[in-house]
Amino acid sequence: MADQLIRATAADGGIRAVGVITTRLTEEARKRHQLSYVATAALGRSMSAGLLLVSSMKRSESRVNIRIKGDGPLGGLLVDAGLDGTVRGYVDNPQVELPPNAKGKLDVGGAVGQGYLYVVRDVGYGYPYSSTVELVSGEIGEDITHYLVTSEQTPSALMLGVFVGAEGVTASGGLLLQIMPKAATDEALVETLASRVEALQGFTPLLKAGKTLPDILHQLLGDMGLSILPERQLVRFHCGCSSERMLGALKMLGAAELQDMIEKDDGAEAICHFCNEVYTASAEQLAELIVELRREG
Repeated sequence: MADQLIRATAADGGIRAVGVITTRLTEEARKRHQLSYVATAALGRSMSAGLLLVSSMKRSESRVNIRIKGDGPLGGLLVDAGLDGTVRGYVDNPQVELPPNAKGKLDVGGAVGQGYLYVVRDVGYGYPYSSTVELVSGEIGEDITHYLVTSEQTPSALMLGVFVGAEGVTASGGLLLQIMPKAATDEALVETLASRVEALQGFTPLLKAGKTLPDILHQLLGDMGLSILPERQLVRFHCGCSSERMLGALKMLGAAELQDMIEKDDGAEAICHFCNEVYTASAEQLAELIVELRREG
């Protein structure tokens, strides 16, 4: 199945549901950053979460940044997701590996440790909205759910999962269910939704079993007036870095620093944190930047 995002409603608009498949883009991130198993799971979950969070925004240029900073060996991670379906991200220590946790699963919580979750919503104009909450478990899904409940006061259930083995990522995605304000006081609805989510017992096992996003939504909400929107949005790993942007960043260092690079290194090399793409600038290109700076100055 292609990486995609779908939206749905249920309970006469009282429930908003968004599901996303991110198998291919998580595998691309794993290859680009040479991620360990546990780092793949952490970044894959976070990228799915970013796409789910930004899906409720309105302007086409809207973006969400998720930054997790913990005291575990992973160090932290950063994800940037757009309403256009693009997402990118990286972890501080991509090679970190840990033994499975007590449940026999990848120990993402142990890799992340204790710390903070930072969420920035850029609506496309004005100042971005930022929120900070303490990490609940480091398992990503519980932490994002805690953010939604405490910072946005929205009763939510978030399921995230990544299955990665020796052959790479074979299943990755997430599902976000939210009780809308008009139904937030319906305790029976909230309890019913919570019990069904708890009974689901994981998201990636369903994907591995061949279940599609509509299948999973019907299993959860099929008897509650489920309405799946016909549009399917393709999602992908994408980074807007380029040689031109790299040269622009180098130019900001100033003529003296550029001249030092020419004399000591005969050029420059830069690596994009988000996609691990390597860019090089020759001594001639750096000399051209120095000429431009002098003309401008």
